[in-house]
Amino acid sequence: MSVSDWFIAFNRNLIVSNAGDISYRYRRITRQLNTDFWDTESESSHSLYVGSYGRDSAIDGISDIDMAFWLPYSIYKRYNEYSGNGQSALLQSVKTSIQKTYPSTALGADGQVLVVSFSDGMKFEVLPCFENNDDSFTYPDSNDGGRWRTTNPRAEIKAMKLRHEAVNNNLRPLCRMMRSWKYKWDVPISGVLIDTLAYQFLETYEYRDKSYMYYDWICRDFFDHMAIQPSDKSYWLAPGSGRYVWRSGTFEHKARRCCNLAKDAIAYESKQQHYSAKSTWREIFGSAFPS
Repeated sequence: MSVSDWFIAFNRNLIVSNAGDISYRYRRITRQLNTDFWDTESESSHSLYVGSYGRDSAIDGISDIDMAFWLPYSIYKRYNEYSGNGQSALLQSVKTSIQKTYPSTALGADGQVLVVSFSDGMKFEVLPCFENNDDSFTYPDSNDGGRWRTTNPRAEIKAMKLRHEAVNNNLRPLCRMMRSWKYKWDVPISGVLIDTLAYQFLETYEYRDKSYMYYDWICRDFFDHMAIQPSDKSYWLAPGSGRYVWRSGTFEHKARRCCNLAKDAIAYESKQQHYSAKSTWREIFGSAFPS
């Protein structure tokens, strides 16, 4: 097998394998909320996958699924007129609706979202919101007495899609591979920061339009890109929306270590020492990388 074959197999192993279960639960939640708030039984209207699953950068084993569901504007007016924390009251109203479909499933309101925790470990975080004219959403934050906030996941999804297509479909695989690294090395970096850094990196990277044959170099150079991030930088701007993506810990040192390991793997490859090369890539990425 060639380097290209290795990375093709690796990325195939990272594809979410339980998409059918995720879709089934997503459609049931959507249908119930549409029934109660829009007088329709649609399983798709007024809802959107967001987060890593919505950006299509999630990997197999994902347990937290984020979704947005937008409500009629009349609902916003009703809860905005509350004398105290209408945001909390709105979350409770959405919780009551979801309980009709999942009466025995653990449900809780967590400041901004409804958390639906299934017995198999999967968790849906449902963001109730209201659609704005610019395609962004206004959503409730019940913390500290309650307020309204704005988010724009559609802009992020669109930006990621356009960049992915512009770089020969290399963005999403890079994001997924780096999630595998994150879990293998217990790196304190969020998925959205991985996506943001990968998006920025591939904008001008010289091999951005190459094929799987270059994925060893792409990984090596992206590790270097992460390793040279300013240690005093606390946030980056998300693609499309420009929202702040905050640092959750120091990731540069582990990125440098794996940049060096990637160089070792590439050196093994050049000497036709395939077992040593694959073993080194597995040290970086874990068991999803083919042995």
